[in-house]
Amino acid sequence: METNTMEAVKLRGLFLVLVFVTVSTIEAHIVDFDEVWKQRAEEAKKAARRAYHPNPLKVTDHFNKHVHKATEGDNSTRRELRRYKGPCIATNPIDRCWRCRKNWEHHRMKLADCALGFGRHTTGGKGGKIYVVTDPSDNDLVNPKPGTLRFAVIQPEPLWIIFARSMVIRLSEELIFTSDKTIDGRGANVHITGGAGFTLQFVRNIIIHGLRIHGIKAGNGGMIRDSVSHYGYRSKSDGDGISIFGSAHIWIDHVSMLNCDDGLIDAVEGSTAITISNCHFTNHNEVMLFGASDLYSGDSIMQITVAFNHFGKGLIQRMPRVRWGFVHVVNNDYTHWLMYAIGGSHNPTIISQGNRFIAQSSLFTKEASFPTSNAIFALFVLTQMFYIEQYFHVTVKTLVFLLFFGSGLADTSTEVVN
Repeated sequence: METNTMEAVKLRGLFLVLVFVTVSTIEAHIVDFDEVWKQRAEEAKKAARRAYHPNPLKVTDHFNKHVHKATEGDNSTRRELRRYKGPCIATNPIDRCWRCRKNWEHHRMKLADCALGFGRHTTGGKGGKIYVVTDPSDNDLVNPKPGTLRFAVIQPEPLWIIFARSMVIRLSEELIFTSDKTIDGRGANVHITGGAGFTLQFVRNIIIHGLRIHGIKAGNGGMIRDSVSHYGYRSKSDGDGISIFGSAHIWIDHVSMLNCDDGLIDAVEGSTAITISNCHFTNHNEVMLFGASDLYSGDSIMQITVAFNHFGKGLIQRMPRVRWGFVHVVNNDYTHWLMYAIGGSHNPTIISQGNRFIAQSSLFTKEASFPTSNAIFALFVLTQMFYIEQYFHVTVKTLVFLLFFGSGLADTSTEVVN
């Protein structure tokens, strides 16, 4: 009887721990999970379920066809890009959609038609007003000043946010977004640095383009406004550059990131329909985390495209590291990582395709992938380039497609876009 009682106590204790972990995850950084946040969470879950594609290979095929069309016949040109000093050339289909167009600054919202991959339906603030950030300060978290970035992202309507000039913005605490926003840094040199990062929590339809995000610190928390009509107490933020939490239809493009307290980009709590493209990452340990817990099966709807990025020097691991979801890692450039490039555990599906891996000469820094715990890793070997004898960690669940090479695949070389 005593043994059974002790076992019951242990089981109750374990149950309470699991409940605490689950509740803490769902209500991350929200001290008062009031009716407003409950409604946002419920709406976000519905939006994520609608955004989920039941046949993700149709999305990867759609992406691959666009890449093949954009690069057909110009592989020799792409190999010369590093030395090219002439007029604008855009060689991937996302950039070709907007980058070399004359007077693009008068047609900024054209960018919203350019996403590919799982985030391809993201439109951000398209159709809304243009809001110009004129003030880099962030002094009032409850009543932010008009002209600041914080004032823009809490507005209820779609906004296309641009910058009056180059500026450095130090966020006093995490910047909490509402839905239907584009932050467009084109035409200015905008640094988000020295303070907290971006929080995309229970929102949808966000584009972040053309920013430099670095030196992000964990916030102390406090009273923070999260919409025009609501504010509340937030606990300490993690120090992610961009935290995507329970959100859908997110596109991060042409963002340079390094040296944040936690991850550069984390996507958790059932976030889905995400594309991360044309970004430059350097000097960081845990770069991208997609799915934060083995216990949260809600991340099984997570679908993310990671494309045309440069994972540069000084990166250690998680480029990305995946749980549960489906991730297409395609046409990226990996240079001199320090531990491993791509990792996964607890039933993710990862398609690594058309990437270039350049390892260091050290014996301990050659591991291109580290899938464990039932990770399904689809590795298109013949569409990737390997230098300095790096290797893939092969497990029972790793699927190695040695002969999967055809006109429908993404391009075999990788463009580096900073």
